[in-house]
Amino acid sequence: MALLGFQDVHVGYGGPPLIERMNFQIERGERICLLGRNGAGKSTLMKLICGDIEPESGIVSRMPSLSVAYLTQVVPTGLKGTVFDAVSEGLGKRGKLLAEYHLLSHDVASDPHNKTLLQRLDKLQHALDMEGAWQLNHHVETIVEQIKLDADAQVETLSAGMKRRVLLARAIVRQPDILLLDEPTNHLDIEAITWLEEFLSQYGGTLIFVSHDRAFIRKLSTRILELDRGRLTGYDCDYDTYLVRKEAALEVEATENALYDKKLAAEEVWIRKGIKARRTRNEGRVRALKKLREGRRQRKEVTGTVRMQMQDAQLSGRLVIEAKNISFGYQPDEPIIRDFSTLIMRGDKIGIIGPNGSGKTTLIRVLLKELAAQQGTLRHGVNLEAAYFDQQHAQLDSEKSVYESVADGNENIMFNGAPRHVIGYLQDFLFTPGQSRNAVGNLSGGERNRLLLARLFAKPSNLLILDEPTNDLDIETLDLLEEFLLNYPGTVLIVSHDRAFLNNVVTSTFVLEGEDVVKEYVGGYDDWLRQRQEPTRPQPEQEKTPKPTAKQSADKPRKLSYKEKKELESLPQLIETLEAEQQKLHDAMADPNFYKQAAKIATTAARLEELKQQLQTAYTRWEELEELQN
Repeated sequence: MALLGFQDVHVGYGGPPLIERMNFQIERGERICLLGRNGAGKSTLMKLICGDIEPESGIVSRMPSLSVAYLTQVVPTGLKGTVFDAVSEGLGKRGKLLAEYHLLSHDVASDPHNKTLLQRLDKLQHALDMEGAWQLNHHVETIVEQIKLDADAQVETLSAGMKRRVLLARAIVRQPDILLLDEPTNHLDIEAITWLEEFLSQYGGTLIFVSHDRAFIRKLSTRILELDRGRLTGYDCDYDTYLVRKEAALEVEATENALYDKKLAAEEVWIRKGIKARRTRNEGRVRALKKLREGRRQRKEVTGTVRMQMQDAQLSGRLVIEAKNISFGYQPDEPIIRDFSTLIMRGDKIGIIGPNGSGKTTLIRVLLKELAAQQGTLRHGVNLEAAYFDQQHAQLDSEKSVYESVADGNENIMFNGAPRHVIGYLQDFLFTPGQSRNAVGNLSGGERNRLLLARLFAKPSNLLILDEPTNDLDIETLDLLEEFLLNYPGTVLIVSHDRAFLNNVVTSTFVLEGEDVVKEYVGGYDDWLRQRQEPTRPQPEQEKTPKPTAKQSADKPRKLSYKEKKELESLPQLIETLEAEQQKLHDAMADPNFYKQAAKIATTAARLEELKQQLQTAYTRWEELEELQN
């Protein structure tokens, strides 16, 4: 028997139908991924499954005593008490008794001779006996241990990722027949996401989840449900097969619509001839035409896609950022970054990954010179025009309208030398004229991200810094953002936990590995996984520059020898040759087909490391000789 079934279900809230003629069943043990554009009605469908709302028409059939647990994407504020208490709340009245017993037991342990506490404990034990809740104590402890939580930790002191674990434990402690998860990977770091994947892949219950994380979907889903223009379509296959079938379905739909429109156009020409249409024998044809018009009027077109364009900007210099042995920490004895060196060249697409709180945003701020490095040297290239996307949306004022947020209240923006009205520009990012006048505070997470992208691309830049740009974006917009970044001529720094996004976009990765260590790897997330498992090769010792003798130090600055003059003259050409080879290798790695050649990846990575060392040596020597010459 199916756990839940929908038959001809319709939901519209008095306006255009959000969900119409929906028919599907949920079987025990399925892991279903629910897909759809932002605003398509996924949250509404989740509420229907929970029973929080009822359909306007249609039949919803539920298995007797069906239990459903719903984990929303927003972590609620005001969570208090211990982890054990919070998880026990998922059991209702009996859970509250358990939580109270757990808390009181700690009080008695610290004050074993307090008669008042002992009396309260006896009463509580009796209440637990009456409710038959004793066996649940072990069940809560087992769930807390399974999810790797500290039962006595205070929930309010936990990170957002750990709070989500607590909420997950509270949801599954009830042993629900159906577990609903809305964007469960949002704001989790990669380590937490992979843990969640492993845990849910072994979960025995029925799972329905909404997610934009393609790697997560590929790992977990056994069935795809897509909500598109009010219609729910089921795909009994994995995610990659769904993509192929979806593309084929869209092609068939486009062909059918084109034939329909061609027939309608021909009938419109006929009706305008006038006399023939008024003959009795043609009345049926006139009725058919009216039916064609009505069918065309009711057709729901495919939702448009975001049109991303970047303002033309002056190219930066070939060198964008050069860091040599930089260190930084907010506390002198607690460095976040130590002895980190890198050379970022124009056109590089660099991903930055690490656990939440490890210092990814701090690293970006140091590289941009917003925070001063406490050790080492940092050099920027020329003509840098940076644009910053922050995950906290600090650039957006909730009180302002969408319209005001893009051009600071101006009606027009200058886009590639020509004025463009803000309303028309916002339509490229799927904001209707009506939505453009809404307050930013009323937007969903995905809409705020689209607005921030619109604001970002309205100004010229040659250096993009994107801090968690993929949160809340639907998959179609993610695909377009990937394509845009691949074609972007400037340099990109991306903080992201979206593994598929990193694999598809970046050419190298900075990894914060803990204990103030930051390492650079060639390629994206999967390339990092392969490289970190390989034994590291010992780096060849660099020739040490001999220290000046005491006599030399005391003398006046010497002049360049003939040999050193020739060396100084040859260094610019050498650097240019090395940079050209480096750029050629980066261009080759930007081709997605490059990563299908496993042997070539290792060879190219080794050569890039050699070039990096040679360039650093050449730059250092150039500076030394320039100082001597001056």
